[in-house]
Amino acid sequence: MAAAGAGAGAGSEGKKRGASRSWILFDAAGEERVLDADKYAIMHRVDINARDLRILDPLLSYPSTILGRERAIVLNLEHIKAIITSEEVLLRDPSDENVIPVVEELRRRLAPSSATQHDGKENLSGQHDVEGAEEDESPFEFRALEVTLEAICSFLDARTTELETDAYPALDELTSKISSRNLDRVRKLKSGMTRLTARVQKVRDELEQLLDDDDDMADLYLSRKLAGASSPVSGSGGPNWFPASPTIGSKISRASRASVATVHGNENDVEELEMLLEAYFMQIDGTLNKLTTLREYIDDTEDYINIQLDNHRNQLIQVIYNTRPHHVTCS
Repeated sequence: MAAAGAGAGAGSEGKKRGASRSWILFDAAGEERVLDADKYAIMHRVDINARDLRILDPLLSYPSTILGRERAIVLNLEHIKAIITSEEVLLRDPSDENVIPVVEELRRRLAPSSATQHDGKENLSGQHDVEGAEEDESPFEFRALEVTLEAICSFLDARTTELETDAYPALDELTSKISSRNLDRVRKLKSGMTRLTARVQKVRDELEQLLDDDDDMADLYLSRKLAGASSPVSGSGGPNWFPASPTIGSKISRASRASVATVHGNENDVEELEMLLEAYFMQIDGTLNKLTTLREYIDDTEDYINIQLDNHRNQLIQVIYNTRPHHVTCS
């Protein structure tokens, strides 16, 4: 019985270890470390619920999503699955080949400016570093969010360029020579285009949905919410933190936040995030336009092929008709 109990305990511990997932953590100080933590440890650390964490499970299929929570942004964009807070970002499965470039970019963009200034090496891209230093004035969560948006938009655009490189020559070859091989090749490319279009469309729709709702964008201002929650409530003669913080924890409803913004004339309180999202919305929209143009080219090619096949069919019917014996009956 004791042995059986010990075996059961070992099995339970094994299950717990199996449930652990690898994450890499970057904090606002530029420090990074790898975490092997189970879902309960992650939920406790960033204060999100199990339903939100389930969105980031690589074994489950969830559409592209950017969710603003009280203390975190839950982000699921294809292979990029991250949790962003006002002080740190956790990225799932950092050893995945598609995630490694995101890890490297986070490491570069979130590093303290002093680290790049005193590394003892001459940097040939000094102007870029100056621009990066200016970007550091943005809240930590926006800098991390920008890295993920840039990564997914660039990734999908690269896949689209690869598809274009293969598809246009294949379509031209099919136009010049209709064969089973060329038809099968174009069929596979068309299937790949359909799948890629759906992926791009999901990311575009998520960004568009965010841009259409100021309240959803305000929920992503984690640093401002944190500052608002820790500041004392003051009267009409209070400091300027109040109009700059439309989401004071969970104590003010969406309707109240809207009225606060209106009373204090703070219509542009999400302008910084709006500009950030618009830039990547335009990029992903441009990628979708490329795929739309490719689809139209495929449709035109299919129309041309069908016309050619109809023409060949008519010619064949004419040949068969002409070669048939004709019986003339004379009375």
